[in-house]
Amino acid sequence: MNPVRVGVIGVGNMGAYHAKQLAANKITGAVLTAICDAVEEKKEWVSKELGSDIAFFTNENELFQSGLIDAVIIATPHYSHPSLAIEAFKHELHVLIEKPAGVYTKQVRQMNEAAQQSGKVFSIMYNQRTNPLYQKLRDLIQSGELGEVRRTNWIITNWYRSQSYYDSGAWRATWAGEGGGVLINQDPHQLDLWQWSIGMMPTRVRAFCRFGHYRDIEVEDDVTAYVEYANGASGVFITTTGEAPGTNRFEVSGDRGKVVIENDKMTFWRLRTPEPEFNQTFKGAFGAPECWKCDIPIHGQMTGHDGIMMDWVKCIQHGTPLLAPGEEGIHGLTLSNAMLLSTWTDNWVDLPIDEELFLSELNQRIETSRYQKPKAEATSGTVDMSKTFG
Repeated sequence: MNPVRVGVIGVGNMGAYHAKQLAANKITGAVLTAICDAVEEKKEWVSKELGSDIAFFTNENELFQSGLIDAVIIATPHYSHPSLAIEAFKHELHVLIEKPAGVYTKQVRQMNEAAQQSGKVFSIMYNQRTNPLYQKLRDLIQSGELGEVRRTNWIITNWYRSQSYYDSGAWRATWAGEGGGVLINQDPHQLDLWQWSIGMMPTRVRAFCRFGHYRDIEVEDDVTAYVEYANGASGVFITTTGEAPGTNRFEVSGDRGKVVIENDKMTFWRLRTPEPEFNQTFKGAFGAPECWKCDIPIHGQMTGHDGIMMDWVKCIQHGTPLLAPGEEGIHGLTLSNAMLLSTWTDNWVDLPIDEELFLSELNQRIETSRYQKPKAEATSGTVDMSKTFG
């Protein structure tokens, strides 16, 4: 079978990494054939680091029409992910986008529709899904071992960022440049894993985002959110870039026990008797179900970005199921959009969210952003693709 010819759009930090891995033949079944970046000076870097036989373009449409690629990896600023993907699908190309799927769900929904109509393979760089810890958590829940989910708590505060980090680029931590702060920049993986591992989305969200709380920035850098699920379960998500030392602890309670993932380890406290059954049969004044601390075998290693690229290529060549379908990128983005909208309106937000209301609120902030650029509806051609946000 012929290798999949891949082009990479945007060679900032992540785009450069993906291109190097492809050029070094570390992605089985794929070959790097072209690079696209808005900065003409990157051509010299491409020739030196990737090889003089790699075609270089400064315009994505020229790349799409070149006939040199079968598939494209999009590693550009957040706003341009959907518009570039839609154009790629029009040219009958397979697509892998970096996270996040986009900045607002309306544009991501349009991207998903274009992907479905194209019939091409569409994936998203949710490399944390390759982590066997979260795969095992998903398995424990789907198999019924944990029972019905009752509560989720994720404290993810180990995203410390100094003021100098934010000062390193005028686009950083701005509504016009990135479309948000910690939720859109640092947390897309956790927001995805949150819903992916437990297998359900909330029905409504109440969040409290603080903007420029710890740093001189205009976007959110501290968030506490409470969510409710259709089955009566609840959840809390806490995140910030302003605390040190930080914590990364994900706890899921079910009616058969509790699982905690922290410090790259999983602990499962399993109830000998499911809590509802114990409650119905216990007649004493005080008591609790017998609980066992179980060591859960974790097999395999996290394959990260390379694993997602190989999974994508394998699906293109053999039709195998994707670990991270691109269409699923809308779920984590829905959560972050809902948290922002809840704060902006000082109210509960039901899911699915009011997409038009969110976009209106976002555009108001883009208009007054300290980093001026076209509104959220702008097409990829107006975006400087030389930057990679992360």
